[in-house]
Amino acid sequence: MINKLVIHSFKSVVEQEILLGRVNVFVGANGSGKSNALEALGVLSAAVSGRVDDESLKYRGVRPGVPRLYKSAFSQKISPHIFFEADAERASYAVSLNNPLENPRPAWRYKTEDLRSEGRSIASRGIKTVKNPEQGIAALKVVELEESDPAAGLMTLLREYAIYAPNTLVLRGLITDSQTRDPVGLSGGRLAETVRELKVLASTDNFIEEALDEIKEMIDWIEDFDTTSLADTILSSSVSRPRQVLRFRDRYMRAGKNVLTAHDASEGALYVLFCAALALLPKAPKLAAVDNLDQALNPRLTQRLIRSLCKWIIDNPTPRQILFTAHNPAVLDGLPLQDDRVRLFIVDRNSKGHTIIQRVEITEERRRLHEEKGWPLSRLWVMGHLGGVPNV
Repeated sequence: MINKLVIHSFKSVVEQEILLGRVNVFVGANGSGKSNALEALGVLSAAVSGRVDDESLKYRGVRPGVPRLYKSAFSQKISPHIFFEADAERASYAVSLNNPLENPRPAWRYKTEDLRSEGRSIASRGIKTVKNPEQGIAALKVVELEESDPAAGLMTLLREYAIYAPNTLVLRGLITDSQTRDPVGLSGGRLAETVRELKVLASTDNFIEEALDEIKEMIDWIEDFDTTSLADTILSSSVSRPRQVLRFRDRYMRAGKNVLTAHDASEGALYVLFCAALALLPKAPKLAAVDNLDQALNPRLTQRLIRSLCKWIIDNPTPRQILFTAHNPAVLDGLPLQDDRVRLFIVDRNSKGHTIIQRVEITEERRRLHEEKGWPLSRLWVMGHLGGVPNV
């Protein structure tokens, strides 16, 4: 698990250190820099893979950009490089990258790089030791490590990281996912196939079986759901379809006429299934992010999903870590913040425009407002008691 993320001179983030938990939620005004934190980790992931260019960034869900957009550009002098560091319990990886503002290169150059395991240096480079500046040396060195080495585990965790941004049309199977991944694409592609895998696993895995039962409780009109390759009787011939089609049974409709596909079903149901696939499937990345996780969801469904998602991540037999951004205040009321593994971060911009990321602690004043006035955390946020709201 990543315990600490350090970001310097990246977009609106001039200098921030974020202490992460297992579930990490970033809320704030539009344009405050929430996605920048997710993308910083994405650039670090690309650096771990050995090359930072548009292809490696897009593969991880990071928006490609020219150096003028990636480097912090405030009133002070623009830093020549961007810096990132990720610390796990017994390993760390840090890198600084450079690309000239004028005549930028297709790939960023490694300025410095440092991979450590239990305090000892595994791979390190400085300004004067660079021979092939566009190739990361840690990616080459890690092949020499034992699989059990903490540094190898950290590199694998970072390399698999991706930012997901589910899209309704992709979830419905109406358009293809431009960034396919196994088990699920960055925009939600292959959702039917992942649901099929979950159903198969549920037959032998009680944890997944209970999670699928929770989903049916969340979406009260669903009697059951599965997948099929034979959709001619339930899907119009004019609708393009993948090989596998999601199928829902509506508990309120007459038997025999109560079957819907992803094309006709509520988009909220699709987003819930997407989150479940990302949290539960063994093949899903152990470190992942979702941008705007709460989109298309009713507030009460959002609250229930967040509560279940925290459980799926924290109680999962396979250790997982997730970061996500949100705008719906109901997200806050679904977070079990009494558990230190679940962390809420408020994202603001200070008077200079720099992004500031602060963890929300449940102070005595906030506890008093909750106990005496019955104000949930969502109301405290909307009223401005937590920060992270626009001045409108």
